[in-house]
Amino acid sequence: MHTRIAEIQSYLQHNDHSLAVRRILDASLDTADMTLLKEAIQVSQAYRQYKQSELPATFLESANSLLNKINSATERFTYQSTTLATAREISKSYRSGNFSLQPISIQINTGDVLGVVGENGNGKTTLLRCMAGQLALDSGELDFPQLKHPDHYEIKYHLAFIPQRIPRWYGLLKDNLHFAAAISGVKGEENSTMVDFMLERLDLTPYAHLTWNQISSGYRTRFEIARILLQKPRLLILDEPLANLDINAQQSILTDLRFMAKSVHNPMGILLSSQQLHEVEKIADTVLLIKNGSCLFRTGDREKTDSAFVIELETTANRETLLSVLDGKGELQFNGGFYTITSKELPAQDILSKLVTDNISITYFRDITHSTKRFI
Repeated sequence: MHTRIAEIQSYLQHNDHSLAVRRILDASLDTADMTLLKEAIQVSQAYRQYKQSELPATFLESANSLLNKINSATERFTYQSTTLATAREISKSYRSGNFSLQPISIQINTGDVLGVVGENGNGKTTLLRCMAGQLALDSGELDFPQLKHPDHYEIKYHLAFIPQRIPRWYGLLKDNLHFAAAISGVKGEENSTMVDFMLERLDLTPYAHLTWNQISSGYRTRFEIARILLQKPRLLILDEPLANLDINAQQSILTDLRFMAKSVHNPMGILLSSQQLHEVEKIADTVLLIKNGSCLFRTGDREKTDSAFVIELETTANRETLLSVLDGKGELQFNGGFYTITSKELPAQDILSKLVTDNISITYFRDITHSTKRFI
């Protein structure tokens, strides 16, 4: 906890206020102290009030004061890593069409974020629905070690599946969250506090008294995440959660999901699918690339990437200039937007150094040697 408090204080010091406030909410929740949680909610509400203008000194004082209280808290939730789901060579075929999900093995532990990436129609949703127990398997085994009798009922309350198309709900957003908490056994003052926490944590407070028709698809996704988290699932499965979010919100939500997975209050395993390769790779512990129903690559498979270094490059320089810089030590491909350089001799740092030395204008540079992107 001390390390996390120092990290949050650094965010405040360097004006990363939005991230700091979200992490203060998380840290207060992990203390199991409702008084500190309510104080964190007040800090978040104050930030939202002032964030369009310069934050007053009183805000930073209250934030740092709360951090000191959190740091001194003696009661905390405990955390223990456990295996939540294990899939062994599971497969699924459909009677109509030619698609089939080839045998895939996955293990998800508490605190893990596992990303499944690939283009549409390649099997991401099928894999996620198999893991959620929504599709009958053709072969393989799906095991939930924490469940004594893993029937449909137990699996339903062990995990939560959020589809790309959020189911319609009725009434006010906040009322729906109160109901979700209540059916999970959260009553009275705790219910009110936890709903306020989720509203602040997922930036939903300004929309609390709006209806389905009054909010965007992106905030419907945020609502669904808030609703599900109030039910404290052990395993959270999200199908294309970034699809309805703008580019700024995408990384924010992914970062928040990573923090939530490793929460001491309710540690979870998270399995999500996306077409946003780079964004998912930033936060996931493991990424699987699915193509034509098969797992083509899994991050950590060094034997598939050690044969050559690969970088993506955007530049105004022409092909001849780049080949001259490489001096026969790399191959060059162009897809109309980016160049891809593959070299058995030059790692990314050396390629970048040569480009800078030759005064080549660079607008984008990325090392994808160990990324799923190189296999697309």
